[in-house]
Amino acid sequence: MLQYTIRRLIGMIPIIFLISVVVFTLAKLMPGDALSGKIDPLNSDPEYIEEMREKMGLNDPIPVQYFRWMSGVVKGDFGDSFVHKQPVMELIGQRLPNTIILGISALIITYILAFLMGRFSGRFPYTIGDYLISGLNYLALAIPSFVAALVAIYIFAIKLGWVPASGSIGTGVEAGTIEYFISKAKHTVLPAIVLGAMATAAYTQFLRNDMIESSRKDYVRTARAKGTKESAIYNKHILRNSIIPIVTLLGFDIANLLGGAIITESIFTYPGIGYLFVESVNSRDYSVMMAITMMLTILTLIGNLVADILYGLVDPRIRLS
Repeated sequence: MLQYTIRRLIGMIPIIFLISVVVFTLAKLMPGDALSGKIDPLNSDPEYIEEMREKMGLNDPIPVQYFRWMSGVVKGDFGDSFVHKQPVMELIGQRLPNTIILGISALIITYILAFLMGRFSGRFPYTIGDYLISGLNYLALAIPSFVAALVAIYIFAIKLGWVPASGSIGTGVEAGTIEYFISKAKHTVLPAIVLGAMATAAYTQFLRNDMIESSRKDYVRTARAKGTKESAIYNKHILRNSIIPIVTLLGFDIANLLGGAIITESIFTYPGIGYLFVESVNSRDYSVMMAITMMLTILTLIGNLVADILYGLVDPRIRLS
């Protein structure tokens, strides 16, 4: 297992290098630059703009700019944000806790709902309850996440007034107090429910279909022939084997904790990494945009590795070498 993990980590190095080239190239191919539309109107003459571009190194050849940026990335320095006037990693560090809280909350909601609905549908397939759950799943797959977010804001925030419609914390709340944590929870619950509930459908169908398939296998028929209770067959034999695919998907959700919340954070103006990414694209803040993209790339690669390791741990038949 250790040798397999080390080989996979070493194999990530050329992949990360190639992706960094693609990310940097795409950023440079975008129209405009960090100075577009951000110049002080009192100093917007062409000479000043050209002087700023020269100072920021935007006039250097593309390979020179790439290697200068990549040398900083290797040291953990992604440069400074032109818009926010602070180091990129410091800016990401300020927004990252919000996204982690939102992502973990949404992930818990996703797994709880998927487990309960998938277990019921797999245990009682082709019943009214199963058809109702399938209908909800298809509805969740068909509705765009931004539509679900807008409907949730209109009903629960505007009409009912149960939760705030935007932000991550109330005004005038002191950090570390009980009011702070209550306000944080109120601002997080609605986007977390939207993000978590909309992702439940695939997990539910995975669990349902695998349970139905497992219920037809020989070891289940043998257990029934021995007189084992039906509840014990489903809970001890079928559910234990069917939950393996769901557990392994946890590795892929590592990247989704950040990347999957881009639309949701934008709709709720929730100050996390996803909302910061949209802001950086709109303002052509390339240093922030490239840093977040590289972060999501690395998390995706790590997620794939974690998924493989989890699969080997939960299924003794799998041996990683």
